Amino acid sequence: MNLEQLQSFVEVARTGHFTRAAALLHLAQPSLSRQISTLESDLGAELFHRARGNITLTDAGESLLPLAKRMLADAETVRHEMQELAGLKMGRVRIGATPTLCVSLVPDVLASFHAAHPGIDLHLTEQGSPGLLDELAGGALDLALIVTSEDRATSTASLQRTPLLTEELVVVASANSPHLAGRTSLTLAELAELPQITYHESYDLREVTMQAFHAAGLAPNVVLEGPEMDAVLRCVERGLGVAVVPAMVMLDRPRLCSVRLTDPGLSRTISLAHRNDVSLTRAAQAMQDMVVNTANLLASGAASASGLVTRVS
Repeated sequence: MNLEQLQSFVEVARTGHFTRAAALLHLAQPSLSRQISTLESDLGAELFHRARGNITLTDAGESLLPLAKRMLADAETVRHEMQELAGLKMGRVRIGATPTLCVSLVPDVLASFHAAHPGIDLHLTEQGSPGLLDELAGGALDLALIVTSEDRATSTASLQRTPLLTEELVVVASANSPHLAGRTSLTLAELAELPQITYHESYDLREVTMQAFHAAGLAPNVVLEGPEMDAVLRCVERGLGVAVVPAMVMLDRPRLCSVRLTDPGLSRTISLAHRNDVSLTRAAQAMQDMVVNTANLLASGAASASGLVTRVS
């Protein structure tokens, strides 16, 4: 079994077609078919059900697919680590982050890292924490910035999670809106009465807020459901309603105002995760250091002035 065979297997599984996979891999179809046949012979199991115009994975193929993806990802990591022997002039870092962190912490991290290491290729994946942890465990990411509420801490044996910051959730409205005028805080019951914009179902933030409403026996007055974070903030700016956002999202947004959420207050922990069983490349280690330094700067800056963002000791 070799990496070329595994790459061929993964591509056929992805496309469901030998001819299409061969074209994408720049191979003749007979060569691709021989690679798959040799792999099946070495493993002692058929990997595909071969029907005219319908190629599907067997049970053995389904079992091999995640392992093959991980082995290919690890091999790519080794290749980039060897490139780094010349110093942090070459290499790659694959980092994932939740959508809310992609509009707050992550841009500062990436800008600072690129300024310090312009030769390192950066790849950013944006999705919810569960999906990021799956990609991390499968070898598709080097690092992941994830979030958890106080009652939803995650632990995975193959992953190491380092808490960085605790961040309060706040209620935001347009700076010209009467909804928060003269207020410094808002209870959950008061929030339920206001027109509210909620996030896509994949957002961790939506689950946290909806669970809080449910636990309190409240039904929020939702006027818009399902947009991404950028769209939520734009709709709030235009006075469509209020929204619950992480405190750091409010940095450098003069067209919005915010108040603390109380009774109950909601918060989340921002953590940096990586695999336990694979050593970080020099580039990924440098990125990890940059994330920690940037988080510390944010915690000591404007966002922490009122205690909304604090370091995790």
